[in-house]
Amino acid sequence: MILSSFSRSGGKPFLSYKTIVITGMCAVLGLGLSGCFSKEKQFKNTLRLATPAKIKGLDPAHSDDMYSGIEVSRAYEGLLQYHYLKRPYELEANLAESMPTISKDGKTYTFKIRKGVLFQDDPCFKTTEGKGRELNASDFVYSWKRLADPKTVSTGWWILDGKLVGLNAWRDEASKSGAADYTQDVEGLRALDAYTLQLKLVSPSAQILYNIAQQFAFAVPHEAVEFYGKELLNHAVGTGPFQLVEFNGASKVIWKKNPTFRQQLYPSEGASGDREAGLLVNAGQPIPFVDGIVTTVFEESQPAWLNFLAQKLDASAIPKDNFNQAISESKGLVEELKAKGIVLHKAPTLDVTHQTFNMADPVVGRNKYLRQALSMSIDRAQIIELFHNGRGISAQTPIPPGVSGYDEAYKNPYVQYDVAKAKELLVKAGFPGGKGLPELEYSTMADTTSRQMSDALAKSFDVLGVKLKVNSYSWPEFQRNIREKKGQIWGMAWGADYPDAENFLQLLYSKNSSPGPNDANYSNAEFDRLYEKSLTLMESPARTILYKKMAQLIVEDCPWIFEMHRLSFGLTQPWLKNYKPHDFDHARAKYYRLSK
Repeated sequence: MILSSFSRSGGKPFLSYKTIVITGMCAVLGLGLSGCFSKEKQFKNTLRLATPAKIKGLDPAHSDDMYSGIEVSRAYEGLLQYHYLKRPYELEANLAESMPTISKDGKTYTFKIRKGVLFQDDPCFKTTEGKGRELNASDFVYSWKRLADPKTVSTGWWILDGKLVGLNAWRDEASKSGAADYTQDVEGLRALDAYTLQLKLVSPSAQILYNIAQQFAFAVPHEAVEFYGKELLNHAVGTGPFQLVEFNGASKVIWKKNPTFRQQLYPSEGASGDREAGLLVNAGQPIPFVDGIVTTVFEESQPAWLNFLAQKLDASAIPKDNFNQAISESKGLVEELKAKGIVLHKAPTLDVTHQTFNMADPVVGRNKYLRQALSMSIDRAQIIELFHNGRGISAQTPIPPGVSGYDEAYKNPYVQYDVAKAKELLVKAGFPGGKGLPELEYSTMADTTSRQMSDALAKSFDVLGVKLKVNSYSWPEFQRNIREKKGQIWGMAWGADYPDAENFLQLLYSKNSSPGPNDANYSNAEFDRLYEKSLTLMESPARTILYKKMAQLIVEDCPWIFEMHRLSFGLTQPWLKNYKPHDFDHARAKYYRLSK
């Protein structure tokens, strides 16, 4: 999924941390500062966070970037969630009473739904005069059929595609008839009674529980979809710990504690060192601890950084231009920030950053040698140091350290910085010195860091005689162009949706091409064959061998220019407690506590 440098999960352009100055935001809204902050002041205990991109909306079916996913998870929930503290990552029951029972053949999963869970109060519940009704198993049947419904055009359909018996056939019938019949039985997706959900899989799957733990699979009441229609993007009606107060995706999202949230407790166990770090002080206590959350959009890094230093934000990434202001040569916190009680959090992240070639493009998509040449023109060590302050390691394949299939000893020949070899490959491509090659187009974001990184890429290509035109877009425009296969080259980062190399390899599976997660539109029959075979295997040496073979096919075809696997450096104010970096759990804020 799309990713940021501090909080994370999934796919986004990796090119920068971004923001809007608050006074400018209020001017756009036509408000003075007092009006702009009036709704925030109703909470005594408010968590103040920043996001670097506009929030597209709050519909789980369309929450395919990290920024929207984080906000969606304030209000919506799924059957499962990741344990907040345990490492390695471990799934646990959430809206399910417990982990599912699984048949001996590995194809039937039965979940018991937690009783007494209420959807948040909302006008969409007409029969109860706005009072939220109880969640039941049929809500998951409805929500997952909605993912499959062609009219929903959900970017999350891939998590269920080909997984449940009869669901693809149901989707195909909806496409043919022009309207989905939600009352039609689907053998692989049934509510056996109000509190029992049964899934029947086409074949055993090692990833199915990871898939349904994602925000796409969160429970959405049919009443909300029917009441709000397309406007559901601007509303949130879930079972989660926070309730929407105000949504303006371009500037600010305000949440309050959900008064009807069930009792959920802070974890009583964690990983090694968590107790010593003070992460179990609140063990067994009801969550959430904060009364409200204000998420402010900052599309440039400096205003967000200055707001953090002024104690107006509770957490912050470290912009590259301020890295030396915050971090010492030994990669620790500088004394000035230590004296203020600010806390540094460092952690490896399951991610990969890369430049993407659109394989559907008639120029870059049809010439392997051209792609390989461009890859070898980039000095990754310089990029990592210049734009990421050394916070990363060079990526050789899509698979990051920390999951099966990563090979520390493997060296990708096209990741090596070698201008002479790149020029040789350009000759093989038919464009000696760049002659005869039309100007290539690069899609990026409009912020300062993105422009700087684009300029650096253009200079690398220019050494080969290859010209690059840079086109800047807003985040929604950027995503739309890619989904419509209009881009030629662009930068992206992918943070794992779950701890399995398959989550990275599926980005290059041909059936996931745009508007799916394979935005490179890469297609290789042998890769697809190995990928499909790997889906039938549980974690094992045999599956790891398949992962490595797939990675090497990708290396040779070069649909991506691999860049780096990142290390996260983040800061929190001294009063923000219970913070622990997490690769997957969007709902972290429910565990945070403010001590002031």
